[in-house]
Amino acid sequence: MIDFGFEKLALIGAVALIVIGPEKLPRVARTVGTLLGKAQRYVADVKAEVNRSIELEELQKMKSQFETAARDVEQSVNQTIHEASSAVDQAWQDVGHDGDHGALGGPAAVPAYRHPKKNWRLKRAATPLWYKRQTGVRRHTQSAAARVARHRPPGLRK
Repeated sequence: MIDFGFEKLALIGAVALIVIGPEKLPRVARTVGTLLGKAQRYVADVKAEVNRSIELEELQKMKSQFETAARDVEQSVNQTIHEASSAVDQAWQDVGHDGDHGALGGPAAVPAYRHPKKNWRLKRAATPLWYKRQTGVRRHTQSAAARVARHRPPGLRK
């Protein structure tokens, strides 16, 4: 950048005082100051944008490196799985099983998928008794007469 020393600034100030005059010099100095401030902010913004673009390029390079590394790992894992499954298949063939017959020589019976049903009795039995007492869960069936007698005020009970 341009290097201004004290002597150069004093010379510029003296020339400006003579050329512009003492009445207009403060207004011109203020205008020059605001323009210099705007120029400095613009330069700082440009520098920040350049730095961001450089960082973005570096991040994109790192991303591509990580993607290639992940692809390599995935390929090696797939290869290992393929080798292991072929080894298991070969061992199964060596034992003498064809894979389509059961142990007795007939076709292998594959059980059909059955959705596990929710057993609400099992869930209720798994709830602790202290919680059932606290929340008022009934544990035994009562008749209507017994329920009415239970909730009758103490002075009216027989």
